[in-house]
Amino acid sequence: MRWEQAVRRLRAERRPGVLVTVAAARGHAPRAAGAKLVVAADAAWGTVGGGNLEAVATERARELLAAGATDVALETVALSDRAPYRHGVQCCGGEVTLLLEPLAVVPAVAVFGVGHVGLELARVLARHDLDLHLVDSRPEQLAAERLAVLDDAVADVHVHRVPVLPELVVAELPPGTHVLVMTHDHAEDVALCDAALRADHLASVGLIGSAGKWARFTARLAEEGHDPARVAAIRTPIGLPELVGKEPAVIAVSVAADLLQRFATERTDRASV
Repeated sequence: MRWEQAVRRLRAERRPGVLVTVAAARGHAPRAAGAKLVVAADAAWGTVGGGNLEAVATERARELLAAGATDVALETVALSDRAPYRHGVQCCGGEVTLLLEPLAVVPAVAVFGVGHVGLELARVLARHDLDLHLVDSRPEQLAAERLAVLDDAVADVHVHRVPVLPELVVAELPPGTHVLVMTHDHAEDVALCDAALRADHLASVGLIGSAGKWARFTARLAEEGHDPARVAAIRTPIGLPELVGKEPAVIAVSVAADLLQRFATERTDRASV
């Protein structure tokens, strides 16, 4: 598997890794600058030259993974019979500098309902390195020309066109997804909340709407047999309470800012484990 494919695979499987690149090679070295190796906790793809060099690279990469590191690191390895070796002698006679770049598990967000607010929210979130899932039961909301504003997205955008039973998408979302429910139909919203409560792989669930809407939803979800504590975990209203306004762009910025704070907290929590 090529290193580019390995990076995509780790991202899709939501597994961390480290991209190792030969940043500089002086004298005789097994690979030229630019050679790459992708290291995960239990696998590796590509090569930076084999032997002691690659073993050191893999070992150092896994140290970064175990530490939850986010900053890049440099490692210089001498290829001389006079250099100390941890994994066998490799005496090409040169020296290699490796650049190790942690590949973090990026956040995942699913926006159910790509109306005025949903599209504005997608535009904000698309500027960040994350997996963005857009779901709507109305085909016109996901038309290519309407989503053209996301063509230059930094995020990986996944469009789910499901005219019937969009709540089935909940089970297909990657582990740790933050779900935002903001469709045009309250019946669809409550079905999505019900599906989200039955799932055990989501990071959070947020619902747009008023206190009256939530009171009705609470009663309906109780009738479906959901534990009140689980129901109470659904965040509503969503967004930063101090940022008020009813304009779609204001709501979108408020919700996005709240999510970005949550992502920062998750990174801190992972780093402290």
